[in-house]
Amino acid sequence: MRRSAITAAILAALFTGSAALPATATAVTAAEADATSATESDIGDRLAALPGVKIVSVADKGGFPLYALTFTQPVDHRDPAKGTFEQRLTLWHKSTAAPVVFYTGGYALSSSTREITTLLDANQISVEHRFFGSSRPEQVDWKDLTIWQEATDEHRIVETLRTLYQAKWLGTGASKGGMTQVYHERFYPADLDAVVAYVAPNDAVNQDDHVYEEFFRTVGTPECRAALNAVQREMLVRREALLPRFEAAAAAKGYTFANLGGADRAYEFAVLDQVWNFWQSGKPENCATIPDPAAATDEELYTWVSANGLSIYADQRQGPAANGPYYHQAATQLGWADLKFRHLRDVRRYPDLYQPNSVLPEEMRGRHQALPMLDISTWVATRGRQMMFLYGQNDPWSAEKFTPSTFDSHLYVAPDTNHSTLLPKLTAEDRAAAEATIRRWAAS
Repeated sequence: MRRSAITAAILAALFTGSAALPATATAVTAAEADATSATESDIGDRLAALPGVKIVSVADKGGFPLYALTFTQPVDHRDPAKGTFEQRLTLWHKSTAAPVVFYTGGYALSSSTREITTLLDANQISVEHRFFGSSRPEQVDWKDLTIWQEATDEHRIVETLRTLYQAKWLGTGASKGGMTQVYHERFYPADLDAVVAYVAPNDAVNQDDHVYEEFFRTVGTPECRAALNAVQREMLVRREALLPRFEAAAAAKGYTFANLGGADRAYEFAVLDQVWNFWQSGKPENCATIPDPAAATDEELYTWVSANGLSIYADQRQGPAANGPYYHQAATQLGWADLKFRHLRDVRRYPDLYQPNSVLPEEMRGRHQALPMLDISTWVATRGRQMMFLYGQNDPWSAEKFTPSTFDSHLYVAPDTNHSTLLPKLTAEDRAAAEATIRRWAAS
């Protein structure tokens, strides 16, 4: 992974948008140990002295310091005159001699301990994605929320903190966080020594969603698929009876639906997402709980659906301070699954509703760019090195996978697993192989 990043500037324009040691070596090792001890004791001072870094607070986590930091970033890396913003990150410091796990959840800041951090007893740096949470300027130009801009944010952080941590660096993240680390690797392949991406979708060609359609034709058992489709259809057949329940649940939380154009459109959007959400978070054994639409009362039907994936896409949840930045990225670069819903054609009212711009305020909507995802997918398959992809067999987001290259890169699928795929959910053989590879990549 220690390779030239010469293509980054070009792409920015395109996308704008155990042998025994001799005695002398033993003496050196002891001296190095003393130096390391001194280094660990003044890590806070060394952090504070780094350009762009500010220590906000420090807490104890498992006997090691957890630093809350900010890092000053240009709003637009192509035009520094547009100003700066403070990007939030945390550093769980164990040792400057230990590996570093570089993590982003792809959204607001999360400092949860990643499983490869535990596996490697590593330091962990966690980064908030640009323009999510509080990592944004007061006035946001949404055109500056691109995969290259975020990759460049992360590149600057890595360059700065590598002056303190010179062991191996492994990037990781799940879902959108996994995607983000793949994009970082593509634009700045010299930054990280390896990437371990969990359930990272790869919508290389946004207009071609046949893989998702095939997933929903084959996931689980025929009986479970038929039952879910029947419930989804019944939710629209009984729209007039069930919509008031939806509106009441939204009103109780202060939700409005101006972006979607009203509660009826929001209700249909939520119903369209029902089956996807069931497989994303549910388990095959949950199929036994699906109600029979012919026998279920309105209350029974709505109660089950509400507990099994009925999302409410309200203005308050999809705006700039919430999930809106994700939907902007989906609309402009990441892509989305535009499913056909053939079994619902005669009960849908809004055939063009199911796309990310629908849930966004007007100022956050955007036009999709076809090049970025196709470029990423091709690069990973042909030039990516030391990249690992883990997917869940029953996870819709895992339907369109990255294809790893032949350059020490790997793909594993966890059987009967959803979007919460982790190493222990792999087969015993695959888990052993994956963990051995990760340890090898992290070895000095």
